[in-house]
Amino acid sequence: MTLHSRFLGFALVLALFGTASAQSAHSINVNLKETRLANGLRVITVEDHGAPVIALDITYNVGSRNERPGRTGFAHLFEHMMFKGSENVGTGEHFYLIFNNGGNMNGTTNEDRTTYFEALPANQLDLALYLEADRMRSLVINKANLDNQRNAVQEERRLGVDNQPYGQSGEVQQGLIYDNFAYKHTVIGSMEDLNAATVEDVAAFFKTYYAPNNAVLALVGDFKTADALKRIKQYFEPIPRQPDPAAVDMTEPEQKAERRASVDDALARLAQVDLAFKAVPGNTSDFYALQVLSAALQGGQSSRLYQALVKDKQLVTNVGGFMDEKRGTGALYTSATLRQGVKPADVEAAIYDEIERLKKDGIADWELQKAKNTTRRNFINNMQSSLSRALNISVWTVYYNDPNLINTRLDKVMAVTKEDVQRVTNKYLAATNRTVVITIPKPKAAAAATQQ
Repeated sequence: MTLHSRFLGFALVLALFGTASAQSAHSINVNLKETRLANGLRVITVEDHGAPVIALDITYNVGSRNERPGRTGFAHLFEHMMFKGSENVGTGEHFYLIFNNGGNMNGTTNEDRTTYFEALPANQLDLALYLEADRMRSLVINKANLDNQRNAVQEERRLGVDNQPYGQSGEVQQGLIYDNFAYKHTVIGSMEDLNAATVEDVAAFFKTYYAPNNAVLALVGDFKTADALKRIKQYFEPIPRQPDPAAVDMTEPEQKAERRASVDDALARLAQVDLAFKAVPGNTSDFYALQVLSAALQGGQSSRLYQALVKDKQLVTNVGGFMDEKRGTGALYTSATLRQGVKPADVEAAIYDEIERLKKDGIADWELQKAKNTTRRNFINNMQSSLSRALNISVWTVYYNDPNLINTRLDKVMAVTKEDVQRVTNKYLAATNRTVVITIPKPKAAAAATQQ
């Protein structure tokens, strides 16, 4: 039902970020209309009669950054709870009603937001609005539902983290990178905290964060705007607003020394090197320059790290990474899986050599053009999907208070210069700014003895 790792923001960026190179970035124009309901719900509509479909996305301004110590994993647990029924919709019926009417749906949580979406034939707009409004207004909160979804999330943690090769490494790295609790803990949370969640916690969380004034609704597709707004007001405007949640402190102190850890992993078959350089929030000029840098350094088989470490030196089986997008401080990540018998120190040294070359010489013209062409192609391709447009508009409105970013984001990437890339390489990819996690394969018996 959900994607919960720190990589989700990156996945969304990739899904949103490209286009046919024959077209100009300036040709992009999503004609959107914003309406604010009396209860504070922000509604953004994009009328598009290109196909007889509609896409609805509601993004709530809540993620794991809103959690408190002792209740980690709560935002993600609550996302699961939202599918357990409301006053007029039974447990699991949300799925059946959408699927049986030719649609698809899901929900996802990350550090910065929780989002729910449906794509349906255009004649099912009322169904999508009814289902989302009913659970925003009257979610069923009881111990049976909580226990059921608590068990589901704990199993998700077992599958995705505890019993997954390198699963623990990402959790260790995130805890090392950040000092502020908002981003220091993972979205999936700990088993102990999930067990500690109570029905009272769930009810308080729902009242605080799942209010119309803490959400953005984006609707894209085949409808008449005036008619759609009339229906949206009918379903959502009677839902009472709540006091605005407290702002989240996301400040991070400057990192002044390298941070490092080693993880013994009984499930891993090969050693792995994971690097992260603490950087900047999303939708900033340095963020877009770091995305271009990441494309040149580690994006695909023509990238510098792939050519040096996989092709030339044959140190690793694979290497890649991304610039993570967060509302607060993000990081540039690199991960390399080592060939049998290769020393992690040799792989680290090879990566740092490539970074130093970039600091000294910058990127080539073709590398800059490749990054921009890839971005343009992916962005345009993705814009064809009404669901992607709805999701991006709602998420970027919650993140940056800017629904029109869908029309300007590509221009911001196109404006990045080689000098920008060289500058951010020198500024952020410093030894004192990095966090390193080395994962070492360890036989199960030896790993168990180490933990005792």
